[in-house]
Amino acid sequence: MLSKNEIYKLMNENPVFHLATTDGDQARVRGMLLFRADDDGIIFHTASTKDVFSQIIKNPKVELCFQGIGKQIRITGELSHIKDDNKLREDIFSHPTRKFLQAWKDNGIDNLLQIFCLKNGIATEWSMKTNFDEKQFIILNAKTN
Repeated sequence: MLSKNEIYKLMNENPVFHLATTDGDQARVRGMLLFRADDDGIIFHTASTKDVFSQIIKNPKVELCFQGIGKQIRITGELSHIKDDNKLREDIFSHPTRKFLQAWKDNGIDNLLQIFCLKNGIATEWSMKTNFDEKQFIILNAKTN
């Protein structure tokens, strides 16, 4: 089983993940782009115009699935909507992997950016080697501020 820090490393090195939400009684899944994962939590963003935003607001219980080479990490938990962290917003807009967001600022729609954080998630690892083993879980307790 990977340690908490190894799980964060796998997520940050493989930032495209799948996010499962619900829409009424229907499951929904889509690919997302991680901003970062560390002891502050698992942080990503979307636009307030997207269905995924409405689904999270209605039911913040989600599952994230990250793929590494030969491994899959699934994390369940409840998302927090980060509304008033201007430093984090600027970090996202100025990050080299988020250059595509500059057009939002240029067009005056940067207010559409919505940030979410998963703290205290429960992670489980899967690989072909452990396919039939009993699941083991690790708590990703985020530090408190």
